[in-house]
Amino acid sequence: MNTLLLFACVGMITGAFILLRLSPMEMTEDIFRRLTAKPHSIRDEICEDTGRKKKSFLRREIDEVQTVLAVTGKSSRFSLLCAVSLLLFAIGASIAIVMGNVFMVPVLAVGMMFLPFWSVKLTAHNCKKAVTAELETALSVVTTAYLRTEDIQTAVEENLQYLRPPVQGVFQTFLTRIKCIDPDVDAAIRVMSPAIDNEVFREWCEALSACQHDRNLKTTLNPIVAKLSDMRIVNGELETLVFAPRKEFITMVILVAGNVPLMRLINADWYHTLMHTIAGQAVLAVCAAVIFIAGARVMKLTQPIEYRR
Repeated sequence: MNTLLLFACVGMITGAFILLRLSPMEMTEDIFRRLTAKPHSIRDEICEDTGRKKKSFLRREIDEVQTVLAVTGKSSRFSLLCAVSLLLFAIGASIAIVMGNVFMVPVLAVGMMFLPFWSVKLTAHNCKKAVTAELETALSVVTTAYLRTEDIQTAVEENLQYLRPPVQGVFQTFLTRIKCIDPDVDAAIRVMSPAIDNEVFREWCEALSACQHDRNLKTTLNPIVAKLSDMRIVNGELETLVFAPRKEFITMVILVAGNVPLMRLINADWYHTLMHTIAGQAVLAVCAAVIFIAGARVMKLTQPIEYRR
């Protein structure tokens, strides 16, 4: 009966979209725009910017995902990501309705809604790792050329063809600026500094800017570049230790979820109590909530080590 009612509801919603000529993508963007809107009060907005008031969990997650997409050059996919998130929200609620578990409806709906955002954050590690590796090579060859020529423009021009995106694009923009727009190298370095989300790169740009006023400071560049190598070695040594908790968490989730169908084979009465009584349904909802919350914490605590000043 619940399944038939669910299909009827889906049909009514689909018909409403067709009759009102609504676009699912536009509706999704509008919903997430309202959910992530800044506070209407200037006082609340100032408190958030100064860190005295934390943003909501949803806003923090969406802001992090938008940052990751911007860094990877995939900002245009945010609308699609929101649409998938909203679809999973509906699917999660539908699964709970079909199960006849009222307590599970908000848990599965909200938990599955965050799955696309968490997947983006997980894949961001590989992207950052690739960017850091390319940045290490780029800064090494450019620094070596700069120590020889004492001219950053010549050093970048000599090695630009050997660099790869996205680092190549950053240095190409730097060259275009000083050759065609503004010959002020110091200003171009300041503009280039935030182009890559990496503390070592920003420190290298600051040291390079200082070298434009005092060439004797160029000896500080190589130790800065060496920090990238040190972080790569440290992350390589700690990779197994950092990701071991994530593997253990996945194993525990499989064991917990696998106990439900296993219980049906072992004892049908226990299974009936778990699936069709209020106490059992509440226990399932609590277990699902713990799985989603623990998953978010595990993902946050097992991020690779990054250099911070």
